[in-house]
Amino acid sequence: LLCEDASNSTITTSNNNNMESTITTSSTKQQAEVFTAPRLLVLSLVLLIMLHVTSFTWIHILGGDAMGAVFCFYLFVAIGALYSTWARQGLFLILGRVMELLHPRCYCCSYERYRPIPFVDVFFADALCSLSKVFFDWGMLWHMASHYPQPVPASAHSIIIPSVCAALPYIIRARQCMVMHTIGVFKNDPKRYQHVLNAIKYCSSLFPICLSAYQKTVVTAEQPTKAAALEAILIVLLLINCCYCFLWDVIMDWGMISDPTSLLSDPKKYILKEPNLCFQKILRPRLRFGPKITIAILITNLFLRFTWLLRFWEKRLFPSVDEFVLCTEFLEVFRRALWNLLRVEWEQIKISSNKEQQHTPIKVSLSMEEEDDYFPNENSNNSNSNTNSGNSITGGSGIYPLLPSRRTLSLPTVS
Repeated sequence: LLCEDASNSTITTSNNNNMESTITTSSTKQQAEVFTAPRLLVLSLVLLIMLHVTSFTWIHILGGDAMGAVFCFYLFVAIGALYSTWARQGLFLILGRVMELLHPRCYCCSYERYRPIPFVDVFFADALCSLSKVFFDWGMLWHMASHYPQPVPASAHSIIIPSVCAALPYIIRARQCMVMHTIGVFKNDPKRYQHVLNAIKYCSSLFPICLSAYQKTVVTAEQPTKAAALEAILIVLLLINCCYCFLWDVIMDWGMISDPTSLLSDPKKYILKEPNLCFQKILRPRLRFGPKITIAILITNLFLRFTWLLRFWEKRLFPSVDEFVLCTEFLEVFRRALWNLLRVEWEQIKISSNKEQQHTPIKVSLSMEEEDDYFPNENSNNSNSNTNSGNSITGGSGIYPLLPSRRTLSLPTVS
């Protein structure tokens, strides 16, 4: 995320005559050189080693408890951030993106009325969704810290607080979709319904979280029938969510299976005689990583979507619950890393295609043909839409200014 954020060092400004100028600052160039993938990988390994060392030292040598070991680890991380310029810059970048996620983006809270969601914020929020279990652990950690050194009492707060923290990334992402849908309403975008479908996808992840939290209040020994029924409902909800998310990944986020009807019309022709054309119909014409690697990523993403099935073999495969949770979190992060490859590839393909077709500064349509995080097209030829002037959208009883976003992910900028 730091590499993606630091590499986007362009700021686009536009006047009433649609004149655009791109300014690249030297500080962002330095950030792009500092936050490289090898350095971030080394940082991850150092933090992992530091966590194990502090835990072993505090618990086994000093005789402390697990809560003290956690706070000892965070203390060392804070000290390292204070004395390292590189770490401080990374921390400020992450905090800046978090503040953008919390931006109200509505006319009642700020002057920036209906400001669209830039791709970098969507990218960042999607990454946070993969860290939902980490947010759950943080919620549990601070709840335990509020009762430290006393044990956490058996109450609803010990279930509600971590579950709400785990749901926060999905709520933020669903809210981004509804913001883009609101802009689509004022732009008379015929495909604005896709933003709602995307918001429903993220909301479908909330139902398993809520039901799983309620399961913790049911004692299996006292109510075996109710516990079995809740487990069956949870499995159904997880299946719906995983299938929905996988189809959205392939069709919308990666831009594949765009023309399945032509393939079904004459399957023998494409499969037997023209296999390369078959890949283009099933996947897409432009594949940066080639058909073999792309198909491998597709299959891997599908299997890793169903890692929750390991819960049925948890006692056989893992010595404790902690190992099971750590394994599932690692697999989800790995799945998200593969997902990022095709997601950024598809975003770059769309931007380069628009540039080749228009030969003008890129204006990405809000129609969300593949995703829900693009800027509105001010040159829409829709006869039902109202005429816009400058950066504004007309709807209802007034004109609502539509300001450009502060940050964009890719080097070609958007007006």
